[in-house]
Amino acid sequence: LLKGERVALNILQWLSGIATMTRQFVERARPLTVLDTRKTRAGLRVFEKYAVKCGGGSNHRFGLFDAVLIKDNHIKAAGSISTAVARAREKLGKSKTVEVETTSLDEVRESLNAGADIIMLDNMPLEMIHEAVRLVSHRARIEVSGSVTLDRLDELATTGIDYVSVGALTHSARAVDISMNFLPDECDLDCRTGRKLLL
Repeated sequence: LLKGERVALNILQWLSGIATMTRQFVERARPLTVLDTRKTRAGLRVFEKYAVKCGGGSNHRFGLFDAVLIKDNHIKAAGSISTAVARAREKLGKSKTVEVETTSLDEVRESLNAGADIIMLDNMPLEMIHEAVRLVSHRARIEVSGSVTLDRLDELATTGIDYVSVGALTHSARAVDISMNFLPDECDLDCRTGRKLLL
């Protein structure tokens, strides 16, 4: 126990911090779904995404294998959003979700016409988000990402979007203060609650 104490506490404190922060976002974001991102520590992604689930959030993709997220560099490499989506569909068919990151209404329109399943609105002001929701009109799911804070959730929850993705859940959560204390073999405490027993 003593050999593993510090490592176990470090992991438990960190993951509990992620779950706690996620719960705060989930409670403020309703009816939106709160998603994590791939901004995780090396080797700890499975654990950190599990902590998000424990806090009531949902997992975005785990890696490049379970969904396609077409970002700015992919679009530049392919030449256009339409080409990037077409190549993804050609390679994967309908077996994987295809999402496109957009920063303007023109990109939203092109993503919609290309057949994206999810359109991410990246760092868009509130007025543009409302306009994008009207433009999409339930023909694709909509995710908002970038500068998603607790203070913004009230206004985002009324826009008609489906998801908010929050990188801070896994890269900026504060660890919870947890310690391990040994109890005597014959103690007068209820080990489940820590309360003093009436003997």
